[in-house]
Amino acid sequence: MTAEEANMTPDTGGDHDDIIYPSTIPFILLHFACLAAIWTGVTWQALAICIALYWLRIFAIGAGYHRYFSHRAYSTSRVFQFVLAFLAQTTTQKSVIWWASKHRHHHLHSDTEQDVHSPRHKGFIYSHLGWIFSRKHDLPDFEKVGDLMRYPELRWLHKFELLPAVILAVLCFLAAGWSGLVVGFVWSTVLVYHATFCINSLAHVSGSTRYVTGDDSRNNWLLAIFTMGEGWHNNHHAFQSSVRQGFRWWEIDPTYYLLRALSWLGLVWDLRLPPEQVLRNEHGLGVAVINRAAEQLAARFNSEHVALAIAAALQGPELSALQDMLARAHQRTTEVLMTLQLPHIPTREEFLREARAMFARTKSLDEIVDRAYELLLIAVGARLAAPIESKS
Repeated sequence: MTAEEANMTPDTGGDHDDIIYPSTIPFILLHFACLAAIWTGVTWQALAICIALYWLRIFAIGAGYHRYFSHRAYSTSRVFQFVLAFLAQTTTQKSVIWWASKHRHHHLHSDTEQDVHSPRHKGFIYSHLGWIFSRKHDLPDFEKVGDLMRYPELRWLHKFELLPAVILAVLCFLAAGWSGLVVGFVWSTVLVYHATFCINSLAHVSGSTRYVTGDDSRNNWLLAIFTMGEGWHNNHHAFQSSVRQGFRWWEIDPTYYLLRALSWLGLVWDLRLPPEQVLRNEHGLGVAVINRAAEQLAARFNSEHVALAIAAALQGPELSALQDMLARAHQRTTEVLMTLQLPHIPTREEFLREARAMFARTKSLDEIVDRAYELLLIAVGARLAAPIESKS
C-alpha cells in the first residue's frame, strides 16, 4: 500500500454507525437551494440545461460508475474512462473509487446484514440516502477497487472529488446566470440524486422478479425509464457483469443502446452480454445465492416453535433420550433428526410448496429446498439439545 493509500484508509468507526457526518449539511442545503428559483426565475435556457444535464449524468452514473467502474461490463480507453469518471463525479455522489467500492460490497452482501444499504435490514430511508452519511461508509475499501487504484488520474479525482461538480456549476452560471446555476445545475443534481438512490431502495422493495438472486432485487419498469435502464435490477443481480440490463426486447435500456452506438465509434468495446442460459432462466445458481435463498425459505418455518412443539409432544424420558442423542451427535444433528420420525417437523414437500410460492422459476430449486430443510433441522436440533449442553 502506498503512503497515499494509507492516508485514505477508512476508519470504520466501530460502534459509531449512528454518527452522521457534517456532509449532510451541504446535502440538505442543496435541496433547499432548489427554492432559490423563486428569486432567480426559471428561464427556458436554464430548464433546457437542467433536462440535458439530468440525462447526461444519469447516463454517466449508469454507464460509468455502475456498469463500467463497478462491474467492468465493457472495455474502453483511459481517456474515455477519465471522461466517464469526470462526468459521473459532477453529480456530487462522491468519487468513482468510493462509489465502485461501496457497490461491489453491496453485491457481495446484497440484502444481508452486511449490505451497506438494504431496506430489509436498515429500513427504506436509510437505504435510500441515510447510509451515505454513516461514519463507517465515509471512506472506500481500497482492497475492493485495486483495479481502479492503479490509475493516478482516478486517484486524483478521488482526492478532488468535488472539483468536477464545481466546474460544471460555474459553466452553468456562465451559460445562463443564476437561473442556470439553480435550475440548470442544482435542480438536475437533486433529481439525479434521487433517481440513483431509488435503485438502492425502491428497486429492492417494489417490482417483479424473474430470477432467484438470493436478495430482494426487483425489476421496476418505471425506474428503468427515469434511470435509462437501471431499473431492471433483478436482471442485473442475476448476471451482474452484463452491459445490458434490459434482457427482453420490451425492457428499454437506453444506457445499453448508447453504449452500443459508442462501440460503433470505437470508444468502447468488448461489451459483455448474458449467456443464453441466463436469458432462458436455465442457469444453475451459485452456492452463495442458494444459501441466501435457503435462509429465506428456512425462516418461513419457525425453528423455535417447531422445537417447542416437539418437546411438548415427547416430554419425559422420550425427550431426555432425544436431547441426549442430539448432544452426543455434535455435527451430525441433521442426520439424527432425519432418521427419526418426530412430530411437528415440516416435510420436504411443505418446503417445496413454499419455495415454489416464494421464488421465481429456477433449475436450482431442489438445491435451495434441501439446504433450507437442512438449516431448519440444524436450528431445531440446537434448540432441543440446548438443555443437555447447558448442563455439561
